[in-house]
Amino acid sequence: MRVVFAECSVDYSGRLDAYLPKAPRLIMMKADGSVLIHSDGGSYKPLNWMSAPCTLTILDVTEEERDAGVSQIWLVANAKTNDALHIRIFTILDEMDCQLGQDPGLVKDGVEAHLQELLAEQVDLVGPGTRLVRREFPTAIGPVDLMVKDADGAHVAIEVKRRGEIDGVEQLTRYLELLNRDPLLAPVTGIFAAQEIKPQARVLAEDRGIRCLLLDYGAMKGTDNVEDRLF
Repeated sequence: MRVVFAECSVDYSGRLDAYLPKAPRLIMMKADGSVLIHSDGGSYKPLNWMSAPCTLTILDVTEEERDAGVSQIWLVANAKTNDALHIRIFTILDEMDCQLGQDPGLVKDGVEAHLQELLAEQVDLVGPGTRLVRREFPTAIGPVDLMVKDADGAHVAIEVKRRGEIDGVEQLTRYLELLNRDPLLAPVTGIFAAQEIKPQARVLAEDRGIRCLLLDYGAMKGTDNVEDRLF
């Protein structure tokens, strides 16, 4: 990867035309050929960019442009479309090249599969005397995340989400309708478990007799001691 801090202006032509006037910016050129132009703001999103595959060509600077202070002109052209960036470099403030190598990719923590696994291991969070019947309990329209039995031996279907919204409640409702048709399981009640449950989802769940259960992923994982919290 090559990063260049430079005073530059940028013209984009393609699906629409856009222009960035002269200002100090970060130009990032990645090994895959993509080019991104950032300012000191706007979070992660670049001001303009060109996705790979593309080519970088150094153009000749005209006398008029040189008189205006332009030292270099970079043409970044997409190999598959007519999109192009003309980057006019006035002053290079700093630059660096670094070989980053193969990236292992983003490993997500706290996804639904992790929550489901932890809740299966700590099924007592559902209530005293609860025991696990099976994870991914099958139904005709797909598996419900957990099937457990409460202290009285009644079946309880649990749908686990990272963020609990209305569509998750609807999903669990469909599972319950099917499960309660089986005389060997009925009556089956439901629990909607999530790290965060939206107010509308909670109202809908409670209206349908579905219990809501908030999951504290940090505490379940053992990385967050609730007793050490100030709030």
